[in-house]
Amino acid sequence: MENIYDIIIIGAGPAGLSAGIYGARAKFKVLIIDKNETGGQISLTSEVVNYPGVGKTSGTQLTTTMRKQAGYFGTEFLTATVTEVDFNNDIKIIRTDKGEIRTLGVIIATGANPRTLGFKGEQEFKGRGVAYCATCDGEFFTGLDVFVVGAGFAAAEEAIFLTRYGEKVTIIAREPEFTCAKSIADKVLAHDKIEVRFNTEVLEVGGEVNLKYARFINNVTNEITEYQVEDSKSTFGIFVFAGYVPASGLVKNHVRLDEQGYILTDADLATNVPGVYAAGDICVKNLRQVVTAVSDGAVAATNLERYVENLRNEYGIVRKDDLPKNSLTKEEFSPTPDNSMERIGDDVDDSFLSSEIKEQLYQIFSKMEKGIKIITILDPSNRLSKEVEGFAKEIDGLTDKVKIEIYKKGENQVLEEEASLNLYPAMLICNESNEYLGAAFHGVPGGHEFNSFIIALYNAAGPGQSLDPALLDEIRNFDQKVNIKIAVSLSCTMCPEVVMGAQRIALENKNVTAQMLDLAHYPEIKERYSIMSVPCMIINDESLVFGKKSIEEILNKIRE
Repeated sequence: MENIYDIIIIGAGPAGLSAGIYGARAKFKVLIIDKNETGGQISLTSEVVNYPGVGKTSGTQLTTTMRKQAGYFGTEFLTATVTEVDFNNDIKIIRTDKGEIRTLGVIIATGANPRTLGFKGEQEFKGRGVAYCATCDGEFFTGLDVFVVGAGFAAAEEAIFLTRYGEKVTIIAREPEFTCAKSIADKVLAHDKIEVRFNTEVLEVGGEVNLKYARFINNVTNEITEYQVEDSKSTFGIFVFAGYVPASGLVKNHVRLDEQGYILTDADLATNVPGVYAAGDICVKNLRQVVTAVSDGAVAATNLERYVENLRNEYGIVRKDDLPKNSLTKEEFSPTPDNSMERIGDDVDDSFLSSEIKEQLYQIFSKMEKGIKIITILDPSNRLSKEVEGFAKEIDGLTDKVKIEIYKKGENQVLEEEASLNLYPAMLICNESNEYLGAAFHGVPGGHEFNSFIIALYNAAGPGQSLDPALLDEIRNFDQKVNIKIAVSLSCTMCPEVVMGAQRIALENKNVTAQMLDLAHYPEIKERYSIMSVPCMIINDESLVFGKKSIEEILNKIRE
């Protein structure tokens, strides 16, 4: 029974992290599983000002701190996709793409996903004008008109955020008034760059490559109006913040749900299945905010502890009072600091890496099985090359497992031809024999992409993150030549999963190459493909795929 967890939490948003803190602090063996980085939907929020005791922060900063706190108390983390659950017995089984795990208790904290509205053109122009994350995509609409669809807190808050970029922001709300707190509503209504159109819905958006027009209907008068892009502007944006859909598909045949798909619980947040609890936005509740999610996590974990304690006694499982503090493991690394900006770390000087980050890197590098090289090709005429050179030099010397070689464009033609290099600067991951391994970074991999960079090194040097054997065979047997360019923004929380997935495929299969590029420094790429949203995969310089994708989904896309 040593390999059984006391509590497994599915979902690493505020509810799951709070549950992890409370469960681990009570000396239980706790594992949090999530297919993405920690954070949940709050990580898409640019500004959080209503969390008690925290004057102002971002969703990413708040949940990064929560994760560190959970880890401090001993919570373990696994980045994996849960494929199936079995709640039929006392010992619950959680099946993932990285193996099967057993537990005495489960907390479901899978949250909810942004709702699409279904208006004409929504799917066709997703990533080319239609967006769902202001933090990720707002900068692409600098100087352009922006429409925000929704009347709740998210719509109001993100409309204010988008005024940093958009020339004018118009809120389209089908309701007759805002449904959020009056304080934020008043702030929106008083903003000189925001127009609000109540009782209005989107009928259609359209254009050629990018959006050129939108049609709206007043649901009281039935008047139809149309917006057309001015000749001086290339396009405009539609940001949809129209609520969420519960992510309950995994458990719909295992616990009771309401008609909308939310999990039904009692006051203790217990489901109808003994030992299975739920917390956060996945539950039936009146208010879905980060503060109520955190509360749910604490309530669920505290009540589940009593159930688990009784089951441990019944099975004779001996509690270990001194659980080890959580450390970086091969399952997940999270060396990105709280500030998720281009500069990594919080030192006062101009260094990219803080002492705290270097300390974590020493742990990661010590696990590597073989040496690798980061061969950096610079274009002296490119300002970005100086930043990349500085970053590479800071990595150099941290470990003898990772060697840095720096060349100017044209000085290593053999490697440039091998990598089919046409974007500079470039950081190419190679083996000790200078052979390109298929993963490259164009730009400083800061912000959320720092994790992608370190994990790429770890996967290249081995042993690498674990993968389901069947999936690994599929990757290695893929026999088509494919290049994947992943356009990212360093502030995008959804981008790292795509970068890590594509580069993992490339590192396992010589037919595939995967390049991360910071779109902010490659405007010609943005314009050539009319990219208005990230993450965006450019496959063989032809087809585009927008949005967050798992390794399996990426593999399926490049097979098409």
